[in-house]
Amino acid sequence: MREVSLAAWLIVEAPSTLRATERPSGASMAGQDPTLSTDHPFYDVARHGILQVAGADQLGRLIVTFSCCRMPPSHQLNHQRLLEYLKYTLDHYVENDYTIVYFHYGLNSQNKPSLGWLQSAYKEFDRKYKKNLKALYVVHPTSLIKVLWSIFRPLIRYDEKLQRGQLPPPTKTPPPRPPLPTQQFGVSLQYLRDKNQGELIPPVLRATVTYLKEKGLRTEGLFRKSASAQTIRQVQRLFNQGKPVNFDDYGDIHIPAVILKTFLRELPEPLLTFRAYEQILGITSVESSLRVTRCRQILQELPEPNHAVLRYVADFLHAVSQESIFNKMNSSNLACVFGLNLIWPSQGVASPSALVPLNLFTELLIEYYEKVFSAREAGR
Repeated sequence: MREVSLAAWLIVEAPSTLRATERPSGASMAGQDPTLSTDHPFYDVARHGILQVAGADQLGRLIVTFSCCRMPPSHQLNHQRLLEYLKYTLDHYVENDYTIVYFHYGLNSQNKPSLGWLQSAYKEFDRKYKKNLKALYVVHPTSLIKVLWSIFRPLIRYDEKLQRGQLPPPTKTPPPRPPLPTQQFGVSLQYLRDKNQGELIPPVLRATVTYLKEKGLRTEGLFRKSASAQTIRQVQRLFNQGKPVNFDDYGDIHIPAVILKTFLRELPEPLLTFRAYEQILGITSVESSLRVTRCRQILQELPEPNHAVLRYVADFLHAVSQESIFNKMNSSNLACVFGLNLIWPSQGVASPSALVPLNLFTELLIEYYEKVFSAREAGR
């Protein structure tokens, strides 16, 4: 874990930093998710709503919250089970950048875990959980937290800034501007097609894929590492203005990789479309030998721009997986990274249980690229 500036986190003061479609759906004021099944392996812990995926920040990083006020008295909660549930939940997200926000308010002598448990929990969260953790914030710290400051880093004491009035007042969100004719991010594939003389593959996508195919296929950890947020915004601005981008100027192969993921994530509708979401969730109930066929059937229903772009992306990711002996990114690893960049629900965020079929479907697209995309071409 590493230090980050306070200015990077304004979710308490300015909840508008989350897009409406990224807020958790179906969660009651008590934290109980009405869609939570009693078959959940950690139902006894999950039903309290202590841990929740609260959405994503402006860089697309998932936000996981831990709320102490929802913890029942210690005799009603097995803290070892709580630790196992924490790891079970984070296991679904740690392959991508994420942030943890810990709300300390509500922790008292009746529900707080022992110091030994805290030390044990800290040791449990090894590099697997820390490598993509961009920040750990504590809201409403107490004297106990300050004593443990040297153990749990980085901790940002948000309340102190609020009390001193050092945070600027929230600004009103300006009305949306019409997209530029050269806009690449945040516009539909149809818009890009119309502005690009009917070309189905957007310029930003072709530029990043071409560059990565030439110079990045053997880069270890491709798509798993982040890049400078400031540089990413700068490159986005250049693409949106229709200006040329030479990735060699930046000296970081992960910049075009992040730009590619950002383009997919900022589409108004996911590449696989909202309509296909429920169909994709059903892939795990299909017999293994029939799953590729089912994938083809689902893709047949995609609009032409979506199908063309998806084929282009899957072809490239298949090429990346073919070099996995060097880049350590096989089809399964790539699916963990790209699953939520290709498909997400129209409301809220994908639950941990939904990530299994979403990633499986993505893995099938990559692993069996030629078989999955052959049917539509044959039918033309």
